[in-house]
Amino acid sequence: MTEFWEKSFNEKQEMWGFEPAQSAILTKELFLQQGVKKVLVLGYGYGRNAEIFRENGMHVTGIEISQTAIDMARKHYGTAMTIYHGSVTEMPFDKEKYDGVFCYALIHLLDGSERAKLIRDCYEQLEPGGYMVFTVISKAAPTYGQGTRLSEDRYEMFGGVNLYFYDRESIQAEFGNAGLYEVNEVTENYPFYLIKCKKS
Repeated sequence: MTEFWEKSFNEKQEMWGFEPAQSAILTKELFLQQGVKKVLVLGYGYGRNAEIFRENGMHVTGIEISQTAIDMARKHYGTAMTIYHGSVTEMPFDKEKYDGVFCYALIHLLDGSERAKLIRDCYEQLEPGGYMVFTVISKAAPTYGQGTRLSEDRYEMFGGVNLYFYDRESIQAEFGNAGLYEVNEVTENYPFYLIKCKKS
């Protein structure tokens, strides 16, 4: 899997530009309102969705599967940050507790058991009262139902990318025991859901 994402990243490089996604902007506002200081960013990429937290005084740690992306992040944003090289399925990478976790357009690439483990791992690394925010692709996306069906609401498309498409029922099923308190629709390049959880 690492080789697939490395190749994919090498081909696309900085295709998304350097402006943060709308989801990152909304999450930054939530984190500022709630006094979040220490953020774990899953799928750090080359940093476009992480830098907004750093710019607003938060300490950011990342996890990223692509070494190419990590190298680009360090080139553009400096080396004074911890980015673990590996898959989020291998969490935890440290014993730190964070008061914010942000995961953009990543969890829907995993299978059911991997998604469940990721949610548990993130929740475990949250401080009590901490927030975790996930952006996931919605069944309203035009690609839903296309490609090769792997399981319910999960399809292989785009030459090897596996996508699980969420609706509000599946969000409740997967995040309901992880402090789920709000779900909003947000449009990025596809229709997404912004899922907010708080650790009690």
